Amino acid sequence: MLVPPWLERLLHTAFFNACRTHGDAARSECNMFCLDCKSDGFCFYCRSSKHEDHQVIQIRRSSYHDVVRVSEIQKVLEINDVQTYVINSARVLFLNERPQPRVGKAVSHVCEICGRSLLDTFRFCSLGCKLVGIKSNGDASFTFREKNKVAIQRGERISRRVKEEKDQELREGSQQEIYPISSPTILSIARRRKGIPHRAPFRS
Repeated sequence: MLVPPWLERLLHTAFFNACRTHGDAARSECNMFCLDCKSDGFCFYCRSSKHEDHQVIQIRRSSYHDVVRVSEIQKVLEINDVQTYVINSARVLFLNERPQPRVGKAVSHVCEICGRSLLDTFRFCSLGCKLVGIKSNGDASFTFREKNKVAIQRGERISRRVKEEKDQELREGSQQEIYPISSPTILSIARRRKGIPHRAPFRS
C-alpha cells in the first residue's frame, strides 16, 4: 500500500471552520483530523468527547495554507522527498500545493509536480504533490521503510526516557526544597532540654 486510505480525505478536508456543535466555545475552530474515523475536521471539544483514544493530528495555518508539524505526521507517514520549513520555531510541511508565479531560471530546485521553487534538494513541495507523484510514476511511497520505522521508534523511546529523567529530577529537586536536610548536630542541639530549674534559697 503506497498511500494510506485516510490521506486523500485529509488533503480534501476544509479546516478552520466553526464547529456546528461547539460554535460558541472559545476553541471551536475545526483544526483536528482523525486517522481512524471517516469524518471531517473537528474541534478541540469534539476530540475530547468522540476521539479520545484515536490517532489525531492537528492542522495549523501558515499564510492561509494548511500545514502540519513534522513531529506529528512523521509518526504515521513516510515524508521523505517533501520540503519542510521552520515556522514559529516548529518544523512543518504543507498539505497541498501553493500557487506560485513562474519560477525564474536561477532557481535550482523545483517541485516535480507543480514547479514551485524549493529551498533544498527535495522532490515535492507538499504532501499533495507527493501523492500525485506516486500515482503518476509509483517511484515514491508514504509507507515506512523498515529502517526508518525502527529509527523513528528508537527516537520516540529516547525522547520518553529523557522526559522521564527530567521529570524525576524536578520531583527530587522540589522535595529537597520543601524538606531540607538538616545536620544531626543541629537537630540534637535543637532537641536538647534544660534541666529542672531550682530556686535559690531565701536568706534569713
